[in-house]
Amino acid sequence: MNNTKIYQYSFASIYRLYVEKVEKKGRTADEVDTVILWLTGYDEKQFREQIDKKADLETFFTEAPKLNPNASKITGVICGYRIEDIEDPLMQKIRYMDKLVDELAKGRKMEKILRE
Repeated sequence: MNNTKIYQYSFASIYRLYVEKVEKKGRTADEVDTVILWLTGYDEKQFREQIDKKADLETFFTEAPKLNPNASKITGVICGYRIEDIEDPLMQKIRYMDKLVDELAKGRKMEKILRE
């Protein structure tokens, strides 16, 4: 499966869609930020810089300071694929992020989402 097209998507555009999705379910943009910062290790300033420069998903994850060590605890199915079985490391990180936002939109408690 060739995933290069998704890697070129602008993180800023994906982020906007995430925020819209969770706000429709009564959650906030701050909560989206919390889960993405938890996953990627970005601080708020670095995160905003990625959005402002319209980094693509590949750049966003390549430049991420450090993937959270608990990211491997993110399991389940997203977009028809079992996350823990995805072999491409970049695609797996993208799907981790998708799964966290889905859990947020479904009303899961933040402590559970952040695998605490």
